[in-house]
Amino acid sequence: LFGENASVRLKAFSLSSSNASAFDIDKTIEIPDGQIFDEQDGKPDGTLTVHADSAYRLVLTQPYDKERGVRIFFVAEKPPSFNTSNYQRVVASEGVGQAFLNTFKVTIPATFIPILIAAFAAYAFSWMEFPGRKWLFILVVGLLVVPLQMSLIPLLRLYNQLGETLGMESKSYLGVWLAHTAFGLPLAIYLLRNYIAALPREVIESARMDGASHFQIFSSIVLPLSFPALASFAIFQFLWVWNDFLIALVFLGKAPDQVVLTIKLNDLLGSRGESWEILTASAFVSIAVPVAVFFALQRFFVRGLLTGSVKGG
Repeated sequence: LFGENASVRLKAFSLSSSNASAFDIDKTIEIPDGQIFDEQDGKPDGTLTVHADSAYRLVLTQPYDKERGVRIFFVAEKPPSFNTSNYQRVVASEGVGQAFLNTFKVTIPATFIPILIAAFAAYAFSWMEFPGRKWLFILVVGLLVVPLQMSLIPLLRLYNQLGETLGMESKSYLGVWLAHTAFGLPLAIYLLRNYIAALPREVIESARMDGASHFQIFSSIVLPLSFPALASFAIFQFLWVWNDFLIALVFLGKAPDQVVLTIKLNDLLGSRGESWEILTASAFVSIAVPVAVFFALQRFFVRGLLTGSVKGG
């Protein structure tokens, strides 16, 4: 089971993960009908004997021509020692480095684009008078309840139609940026609008009396004061985009030069999940950057989230 030079000694084995200690070592068991072969004839598929030194003897009733071997679960006499082999396997896998860079290419623009658009929209909803302002804001809030899965395919069709008209590629970073922007904008506008609306009116009015334009007020006063809310949404959006699988798969696919980290790590598990032992290592590799971003901005997180979640004046 572990090669000729392995030092692992076993005390029990099984064909089921739910009870790995079902059979004692050196005991010959019959493999149930249908466990290995698809055809069922009412007879065992074969016999299996596992020894303490991890050597085994497998006798089948018919030739075995499948690529995947027979899975054996076991209990070792001593717990295995800690090692980083799974982490090394993940990091050293072909294409993981490129997927890591591709994820940055997707995440950074998909985080800053909705923040920029939402900041302008939030200022307009808070401090500019125009017809239908309240109804438009209600529409934005209503978009928060639209499921991503329900709108993903229509959005993809719309993007493909625009791509055919404008000559854009169907699988490109632009598509995934626009998709994440569309799904992130309602929450961004809602949080930022409530935060900006709660800023002291005296500060805004004083700037207007001094002759400042809306853009000057927005860039010089509102943006600096709104940094906690901006940072809060940046954390949300960064985590969402970095860990996204569905949108990246639909809009980018699995091309080696565009595949993102979540899709690449999923491919490492195998088509049937046979390499499940690297799942936890893959998760730790994937969350390293989001955790760093969260701790870098976490001092703004609670303050910006609590203020932005309460409706302002």
